[in-house]
Amino acid sequence: MESFNNQRKLLFDSLRRRGIGEQVIAAMSRVKRENFLPAEWYSYAYADEPLPIGYGQTISAPHMVAMMCQLLDVKHGLTVLEIGTGSGYHAAVLAELVDGGTVYSIERYEHMAEEARARLPSNVVVITGDGSLGYPKEAPYDRILVTCSAPDVPPPLLAQLQVGGRIVIPIGKGYQELFLVCKNTEIRKEAHGAVAFVLLIGAQGFHERDVR
Repeated sequence: MESFNNQRKLLFDSLRRRGIGEQVIAAMSRVKRENFLPAEWYSYAYADEPLPIGYGQTISAPHMVAMMCQLLDVKHGLTVLEIGTGSGYHAAVLAELVDGGTVYSIERYEHMAEEARARLPSNVVVITGDGSLGYPKEAPYDRILVTCSAPDVPPPLLAQLQVGGRIVIPIGKGYQELFLVCKNTEIRKEAHGAVAFVLLIGAQGFHERDVR
């Protein structure tokens, strides 16, 4: 445990040097990343790198989770839609940030969704489905986070975003770039650097054959 505490401190100090705010760091400090990893990767929980979680999926590097949360500007009481639950780590951090709000998270694989549900707090609702279509039942959303790369911003997600809301999404296949999308009287997109994510598979995403 002492070793983990030291690793966590080093990680959070490195996030501060990257310009990550204290609200995001505090939320991440309340979530034990080791609880969202397969046992064989447990000792790497606070390494700042993506790690495999099975079924060809990964858990994002902590600095990427922090950066995406900061760009999303999550506040208490908001309703957030996450596309790509994975092991549930990013959803758990979002749950801390909304504190009184709700996170709806869509996972493509039912077995992963079931495992994530068992780990996540009560203000996270995990749905199995096609994340590229969003979740219209609970729309509109204040914020939408996409943790897999799409060909472009899926139109259903834009439609389900509240006016004044934000989407953070990686776009591209061979070369991917992280975008902040703001919806006001017009749609504004800002690029925030090269990234590497698994692909968003679905009706408004990539096709299964694109993964091969």
